[in-house]
Amino acid sequence: MKHRIVVAVTGASGSIYARQLLSKLAASREQLDEVAVVLTENAKTVWQTELNNTAYQDIPFKCYTQQDFHAPFASGSGRFNTMIIIPCSMGTLGRIATGISNDLITRAADVVLKERRRLICVVRETPYNLLHIKNMEAVTLAGGIICPATPSFYSLPATIEEVAATVVDRVLDLAGIEINTYRWGSDSKSKGE
Repeated sequence: MKHRIVVAVTGASGSIYARQLLSKLAASREQLDEVAVVLTENAKTVWQTELNNTAYQDIPFKCYTQQDFHAPFASGSGRFNTMIIIPCSMGTLGRIATGISNDLITRAADVVLKERRRLICVVRETPYNLLHIKNMEAVTLAGGIICPATPSFYSLPATIEEVAATVVDRVLDLAGIEINTYRWGSDSKSKGE
């Protein structure tokens, strides 16, 4: 079965993760039925600041505004099987954890959880306060996956892109997308594109 994925990009720091994820999803089109994207206005500002470009305007998937409740994934009947929020701000996480569906991102996350589908929140904050931890617990207990944007280094990444890929490749694994990446215990240092 091909994947139907919602990608949400919030205003947390970490635009490099969103850019890489969208690029790798575009390169994996044969595994995908549909990808839908929602970017907050803050996400666009952070993207421009961190990546020094407006490439989010050229995303190769259909994009929706935060207030477009007619988007197909705003309802369980839309049958999107995975939602990835990357990066996921603590404000977004808190609204999801408490059931506040005040925009398309939080409504879609609520739908994914109620339908017992896959929600992956790539949280990007440090350090965590107790409210962050309790919200992560609540989302986990509701069936979501908290995947902190914490890079690994056993693949010996040499560039910032390779460091970010250690997080993005893990997210793609969690979403069930087959990728070529370094695997622990493998003899070679095979990295994805």
